[in-house]
Amino acid sequence: MTPEDAVLDACAAALNEHDIVTDPDRLPTYARDRSTGSPAGEPCAVVFPRTTEQVAAIMTAAHAHRVPVVPRGAGSGLSGGSNATDGALVVCVEKMRTVLNVDAANGYVETQPGIFNTELREHVAQHRLWYAPDPASKDFCSIGGNVNTNAGGLCCVKYGVTRDAVLGLEVVMADGRITRMGRRTIKGVAGYDLTGLMVGSEGTLGIVTMARLRLRPLPLPPSTAVAVFADIGDAGRAVSAIMQELTPSMLEIMDNASIKAVEGWQRMGLDTTAGALLIAQFDSGAQANAADASAFVRHCEAHNAHEAYLSEDPTEAQMLVMARRLVIPALESTGDWLLDDVAVPRSALAQAMLDIEVVAQRNDVIIATFGHAGDGNLHPTIVTPRGDLDAAARAMVAFNEILEVARVHGGTVTGEHGIGSLKNAALFAELDAVQRDLHTRIKAAFDPLGILNPGKALPRW
Repeated sequence: MTPEDAVLDACAAALNEHDIVTDPDRLPTYARDRSTGSPAGEPCAVVFPRTTEQVAAIMTAAHAHRVPVVPRGAGSGLSGGSNATDGALVVCVEKMRTVLNVDAANGYVETQPGIFNTELREHVAQHRLWYAPDPASKDFCSIGGNVNTNAGGLCCVKYGVTRDAVLGLEVVMADGRITRMGRRTIKGVAGYDLTGLMVGSEGTLGIVTMARLRLRPLPLPPSTAVAVFADIGDAGRAVSAIMQELTPSMLEIMDNASIKAVEGWQRMGLDTTAGALLIAQFDSGAQANAADASAFVRHCEAHNAHEAYLSEDPTEAQMLVMARRLVIPALESTGDWLLDDVAVPRSALAQAMLDIEVVAQRNDVIIATFGHAGDGNLHPTIVTPRGDLDAAARAMVAFNEILEVARVHGGTVTGEHGIGSLKNAALFAELDAVQRDLHTRIKAAFDPLGILNPGKALPRW
């Protein structure tokens, strides 16, 4: 009996027979995430646990037989973090979708990891509470995936990323042991912050089976302001000035290529001659919102915006935010795409965007740059003609040059999508020798056999 067969026997003993897939025609569906350009192998099987105990039984067997395991949520990741490796067992938590507890008095929710972000937000809204992190993929990304990648979102400029919302986690370790880390209190410094370490570890340290997430009161209705620029550098400089004075709940940027892609895919009345579009929201109450919007307009006009205003039309405001959320699907419709994710200090935002335009020209590719301007997190997306292998090769060169742009400006090679299997070498370059050694030691402490999501998230030259 092979190690894989032995693990599948253990899975058969622990799971419903319909929750084990070995059909070679179905396996490719679970072999890769939404990213492009990332390597993926062929898994031996996909299993769908429904309880923590079932995950523990799977991991106990995988550890005993040294079979690699790739944790997977909704597969919406953009860095290859849940891509299968050859012979691995994919443990997909998409059927673990139960909200276990909403504690309104203490302001948290406990949920299984497979529920979609939007579904959780809608569930807690019934209790007049709000879960803040809101990735652009919120309608089809899972909470477990958000935890694994420390996902951000459009409102993270004010409310923080996933790690800021995680109070505690239930985790199945590589050897099948179950632990609960974190706390129920708002404050707590007992021991090392293992919860914070687990968030963003991309399934390389354990499998999250429950997340305890901090909730907030429902926010006040936001006001939306918009500014149109001829030059993306001016827009970037305006962002730096805005963030020195204001705390918007959203501050997003779209360059000309992003605007054209969205307008060409779904007509919204966007100005396709604009060099850049800034979209801001404020949610501190009507009077404060009006003052903040006025300051936003002032800063934008001081940086050469040819149009800047507070939107008085709720339909228009909703359309503007939707336009930003539609950039990725719009770009997908135009050709083959390769999505990057970098972050730079806000003071470097303008120059970084100008440098990315130079990267596009040098490599003869289209790069659409958009993202979370308020925290310097950009998503330059390289678009090439479908099936053009020469263009695809140039796109990969451009992808890596964009990472170098971020590093030169004192930034990082990933703001929220993670390292996955796309950026191991870039992480190696970003970290010094001591940090690389610590990463290796931490991985060995949590997963000494190296069976959890091998090849992901760690620095590798």
